[in-house]
Amino acid sequence: MTSLVIQTAFLGDVVLTTPLLAALAQRHGPVDVVTTPAAAPLVETHPSVRQVIPYDKRGRDRGLTGLLALVRRLAAARYEAAYLPHRSLRSAALAFLARVPRRVGFADGWPLLYTEVRRRPRTGHEIDRLLGLAGAPPAALPPRLYPQSEDERMVDACLTDAGIAGDFVALAPGSIWGSKRWPYYEELASRLADRLAVVVVGGGEDAELGRRIAAAVQRSGGRVLNACGRLTLLQSAALIGRARVLVTNDSAPLHFASALGTRVVALFGPTVPEFGFGPIGAGDLALGVTELVCRPCSDHGPPECPLGHHRCMRELRVATVVTALEETGALRRRD
Repeated sequence: MTSLVIQTAFLGDVVLTTPLLAALAQRHGPVDVVTTPAAAPLVETHPSVRQVIPYDKRGRDRGLTGLLALVRRLAAARYEAAYLPHRSLRSAALAFLARVPRRVGFADGWPLLYTEVRRRPRTGHEIDRLLGLAGAPPAALPPRLYPQSEDERMVDACLTDAGIAGDFVALAPGSIWGSKRWPYYEELASRLADRLAVVVVGGGEDAELGRRIAAAVQRSGGRVLNACGRLTLLQSAALIGRARVLVTNDSAPLHFASALGTRVVALFGPTVPEFGFGPIGAGDLALGVTELVCRPCSDHGPPECPLGHHRCMRELRVATVVTALEETGALRRRD
């Protein structure tokens, strides 16, 4: 019988769950995945996934009525096992009420609703923690996303329209958590404009920021594409996969780059890589202001700095980021 994975957390968390999906599929065949409608496209094309079951927990399916409707659907599928990387009561309740006979979750989740409890290490990368649910060794499998040919064609069209035919650096300036947003992407883009083309990636909510960054590049005489709000998630991932390097906050595009093998310079403010969500590539770099006693201040990053100064991001200088980019070799022109 098919196994079930319930992962309804953030987009980046879903990407970091793909190694778990692959590990389970290697043993038992493709799995079914319950996730949010926003994250569903990220795993619909994954070869380890049989079907995706969207669960709009904050919208159409919110509340007890939506939860019980999904419970009935899951119960009818008669899953043999459910793996619960998201440590929420809602996820645990779905598997419990659907009477999935084997329910595997973390000890710091809702262990009374599980049949098998795994210890979640406080250290190490989140990928390895999640692989532990399947009993797989650390670093056994990388994250992977699978853009399709139509996604690649859309990326080709966007780059062609922007006059970008060669190498470029990608910038991902957004985050749903306000305090995670580095405030100097416009200045960075200006500094890079005479070295490489610049592509800005993000959602529709980042479009105005993308417009300002693009304007800064154009004033400096560079080539630029503002793709914010123009692409689907998989198309954005495909675009990031074409970049020489991605500069990003601690947000989902970081994990998109890891899943496509693109080098990363990640900018950490209120959070730290030691939480387990940093870049994983051998040439990747994670930057932060290390001497602040107030850092880290939150697991996710609050909407705004609780002390009002936002030094963790304001004191991370553009020159430091440019130096890091030079260290990766991404700014060297290729013959």
